[in-house]
Amino acid sequence: MRTDWEAYRQTLVDLYLRLPDTPRRLSRHDLRLVHQLWEREIPLTTLETTLLLASARRAARSPDAVPLGPIRSLHYFLPIIEELLQTPLRYGDAYLAHLRSKVDLHPAAPRTSSGTG
Repeated sequence: MRTDWEAYRQTLVDLYLRLPDTPRRLSRHDLRLVHQLWEREIPLTTLETTLLLASARRAARSPDAVPLGPIRSLHYFLPIIEELLQTPLRYGDAYLAHLRSKVDLHPAAPRTSSGTG
């Protein structure tokens, strides 16, 4: 039986790994950050919004702008997590659905016993 922590961890890891421009696995530092986010009781909807918003912002950059490198760590998203915690978005499920439609997620990876793909 999965605990709330395990479900939280798996959900966040799965979403992160499906984003464009992210590595195919998390580092131990990223996994520690997942635990810190859990301990801070940051809701998964806030984290999903954060990851999708950051990815949508990257995709919406001007084609003339200097290309961005790949995202190397979950820590990349910390400033946007803090932004959304200080000023939550007021659009609810409709905006989250909009963000989901804007971000080209990779197919979900098959589950493994370790949970990190």
